[in-house]
Amino acid sequence: MFTLKHLGYFVAAADAGGITGAARSLHVSQPSISAALFSIGLLAALSRRHAIFILIGIELMLAAANLNFIAFWRFGPETQNPTGVMVAIFSIAIAAAEAAVGLALIIAVYRHYRTTNVRRFDQLKG
Repeated sequence: MFTLKHLGYFVAAADAGGITGAARSLHVSQPSISAALFSIGLLAALSRRHAIFILIGIELMLAAANLNFIAFWRFGPETQNPTGVMVAIFSIAIAAAEAAVGLALIIAVYRHYRTTNVRRFDQLKG
């Protein structure tokens, strides 16, 4: 469940200028910051009516997953090959493609229906 504590993590990350500074100031680990970002993204993706906000929520969830990949690679028991970094870079490339295709679809649907409200997209029939 999303609480004000999770929102406090997001605000601390914005104030500190990064996730590592926020984790230090809140005395928590980076995976908990990433869990808070993932929760905020999930809340945005499931509770919003407009397609743009849903895409923003999905991007937040992907950013949280990338943060987890990097944190578990960096703070693992022993430093391995940079597999976490490679997975994060691959995930960023996938997220960029997803954003481009998603925005193109939203623009195409907006031109036809003149709205981005997903509740009105029930008439998408082939």
